[in-house]
Amino acid sequence: MQKSSRLAIYALMELAANPDRQISASEIGEKYRVSSHHLAKVFISLGRAGLVQSIRGVGGGYSFTGNAKRLTLLDIISLFEDTSSACKLNDPSKATDEEWVMFDISKEINDMALATYGSITIATLLKQVDRRGRIRAAKSDGTPALT
Repeated sequence: MQKSSRLAIYALMELAANPDRQISASEIGEKYRVSSHHLAKVFISLGRAGLVQSIRGVGGGYSFTGNAKRLTLLDIISLFEDTSSACKLNDPSKATDEEWVMFDISKEINDMALATYGSITIATLLKQVDRRGRIRAAKSDGTPALT
């Protein structure tokens, strides 16, 4: 997964988790230790896709305009990467049996990854983040871990 895709997922998780506030690119960049300049480029693509709205000025920033229960990781990744043909042979007419076997394996792995990305929504990620936070908190204060 490319860096832009990861940044977009992090940014959308932040915005979807805080639907009542505007969050700046620099605030998100600081949390994830990335350049706000690079993140601003990601936000341009997210805005074009109708997933975020930009508000300028004091107190401005970005807000989530998508549907967290329907927006999948694959939807987001597809904005930044070509997911249609990740596995290719240089010249299929001259490929050896070994190259075809590796192609088939790579294609199967890619298909599974795409199916997984297509089944996980932003809402699902937010639930997992919440669960992980509760487990971490329980471990730190000595209470039994939640499952």
